Amino acid sequence: MRRNAGLFVAISLLSGFGGSAMSVVAGIWILDLTGSTSLAALAGLCVYAPVLAGPWLGGLLDRAPRRPLVIAVNLMLAAALLALLAVRGPGQTWLIFAVSCAYGVSYVLIDAGETALLPSALAPTELGDVNGWRSSAQEGMKLVAPVAGAGLYAWRGGHAVAVLSAAAPVLVATLYALLRLSPTPAERPTERGDGPRTGLVVLFGKRATGLPVVLAAVSIAMSGFTTAGIYAIVVTDLRLPTTFLGVLAGAQGAGSILGGLIVGRLIATRGPVAVGVVGTALFAIGCLARCLPWWPATVVGAMVAGVGLPWTLVAAVTAVQTHTPSARLGRVSATANTAMFGPLVVAIPLGSAAAVHLGARPPLMAAAAICLTAAVVASLHDRSTPYDETPTARPPRRSVGTGPASR
Repeated sequence: MRRNAGLFVAISLLSGFGGSAMSVVAGIWILDLTGSTSLAALAGLCVYAPVLAGPWLGGLLDRAPRRPLVIAVNLMLAAALLALLAVRGPGQTWLIFAVSCAYGVSYVLIDAGETALLPSALAPTELGDVNGWRSSAQEGMKLVAPVAGAGLYAWRGGHAVAVLSAAAPVLVATLYALLRLSPTPAERPTERGDGPRTGLVVLFGKRATGLPVVLAAVSIAMSGFTTAGIYAIVVTDLRLPTTFLGVLAGAQGAGSILGGLIVGRLIATRGPVAVGVVGTALFAIGCLARCLPWWPATVVGAMVAGVGLPWTLVAAVTAVQTHTPSARLGRVSATANTAMFGPLVVAIPLGSAAAVHLGARPPLMAAAAICLTAAVVASLHDRSTPYDETPTARPPRRSVGTGPASR
């Protein structure tokens, strides 16, 4: 367990660093080349848009050996990043957009593939801890990588950042090859399970997976819905400089790191649904605290929200891993990612419009009310329904060996 756990955390560190560094530099690079803020913002949309195709892309992971596919996707991502060395002026801006789209597709495949590989590398009781550690590693990189990427861009330009970011997936592919995986049962999807609808049916057919995913989807959507409101509170209501947003980002990141370190134990003792409920409630409390006209309360609210948000995500991912048949885990994992992150595409512009027309605080209060309602409904539903769903059976892991990757 220790070896595989360490490899998965290292994978999260490397992939988080490379992705976070390149994501911030892509927008800066496009802005420098074109002078257009709208074009720069489109780079972020290119990264997030492919998550909507999760149910279709995830099917690849159920039809091919997962470890070789994830390794191949990482190597192809490295090659795509090196194509940015051809960018010399505004005429090659399309290359940055193309690489941003490649990042988005790779995120869907790699995230779902890693979620599907974890159960064949770890015992079910270890999944919550390792998922929490991975979350902390990724959040830590979100604090370090953007600064490092922007600094390297200012010093040596976009080509240097592209080379550095390309090195990360190559190293990640190497670490995937070093994993020791246990074979899983050779399950074959039924004829009905060949389409993307299968992911939705399996995901929401059990409350053990459906409730945590819905809670995570609500919390993540509300995090996007409140972004513009938080900006307005800092700049307009509190009359603080825009640099204070960096303080809030740091506080939220610190909360996420702390939350990721302890969430695994909570899942082991309380279960994913209970942790998802508490995480959603904590995010709601963080939203309300940021409504107070006092900047220390805003910082505390950001930290509390930072604890709650990854709790909902880790609870949902762990629930999917432990309650999904192995043969469909790739498709269901990708579908879960679509369900959790897809609503951001709508929530962010709606939140911006609400902040403009209603003011800074109403979006945060509305988000808190929605999250608290979701937490209460999920809690009541969890208590009122007999709990007869047990984790999907899996053969004992070998203590030694490098078995073939699960399908």
